[in-house]
Amino acid sequence: MSLTKTEMHPDDPERMPPARRRRARRLLAPLNADERAAWVDRMAQRASPSFDFFLFSLLSGLVLSIGLMLDQPVLLLLGAVTAPLMTPLVGTALGTVLGSGRYFLRSLTGLVIGSLLVFVCGYIAGASLFYLAPYWQPTSFTQAHLNAQLSWLNFLILAFGAIFTSALMVKSERSAAAPSVLLAYELYLPLTIAGYGLGSGIPHLWPDGMVIYAIHLAWGALLGAITLAILGFRPLTLFGYTLGAALALLGVILLIGLSGAGVVVVDQVALPTPVPTATFTVTPTLTETPTPPPPTATFTPTLTNTPTLPPTETPTASPTPLYALVQTAGGRGALMRNLPNGEVVGSYVDGTLMVVIPGTVEQDGVVWVHVLAPDGVEGWMNQSVLATATPAPNWGG
Repeated sequence: MSLTKTEMHPDDPERMPPARRRRARRLLAPLNADERAAWVDRMAQRASPSFDFFLFSLLSGLVLSIGLMLDQPVLLLLGAVTAPLMTPLVGTALGTVLGSGRYFLRSLTGLVIGSLLVFVCGYIAGASLFYLAPYWQPTSFTQAHLNAQLSWLNFLILAFGAIFTSALMVKSERSAAAPSVLLAYELYLPLTIAGYGLGSGIPHLWPDGMVIYAIHLAWGALLGAITLAILGFRPLTLFGYTLGAALALLGVILLIGLSGAGVVVVDQVALPTPVPTATFTVTPTLTETPTPPPPTATFTPTLTNTPTLPPTETPTASPTPLYALVQTAGGRGALMRNLPNGEVVGSYVDGTLMVVIPGTVEQDGVVWVHVLAPDGVEGWMNQSVLATATPAPNWGG
């Protein structure tokens, strides 16, 4: 029996009743299994990292690195806008809910490669401070230190970006562009700070930035997986549930262990106090020895001591300390290093009074002066950024 030409396919969107067609357009998730299968293929293709993803990740890392060097938050925001669409993170969420290790590893590998490019840009920017020291020095590292700390506001921004990027990717890549900027800001900025700190040697930036990146990456993938699961794309195999549970456990451990609850373990709060055990020590006994009789007293002449005057102290003149002021062209401030051409230990603005410690070192045509800062930090500074504040014949060399 043949079907008539006027029979309509019930799932053909062009032949659906108008009410159902409008409802289908409003839904984020596909309607039936065939549409879900087609959507999974399209989603997997979108989430696969392309050459554009790596290229714009590199460009984003460059802009973020310049923003850290100039300490300009506007450039940091521009770096996030320059970043590519964070589809590989959505791909890891898709691999989780589908239980597909192939999707998960492919998306995660692409995201790691893009992140490595961003990290290298930050490292190069931090290492370049060593070569730019005689000509230009950053005034402060406020933005770097500010964004290398755990913050609930940043976590909320990450959650907003991960949830809406994953949800809107169901419809199209273009609609997910705006929340993807927030996701890139919370992932690429801490990673750039980590590379910047490793290259410049500024304390705490390297480990703190890397830890925040790991926390944001785990929670971003987890929140994306939860969003897709709510939309109806749940794991089809036991591996999907296992992978999702492992991802959730990793995010919780990282967040709890670094949010202050780790103090319980470090400071042994509410842990049993070890009870000291008594140790027995042997007390030695004294053996009595016979006391010899006292000798017979004999008369000896008494000597009279002639008093002598105590020696008088001769005051010695202490050398006048030599002071120097930090003075640079344009008022950019100067860096202090632990050794000549060593790691950065501080940054000081123009007008800071330094105590010059005797002894100078010349390396590669640059004279390094041993100084003591007002905050007690001792290190070496380029002689070209210092101006003597007290008259002295030389720098103490």
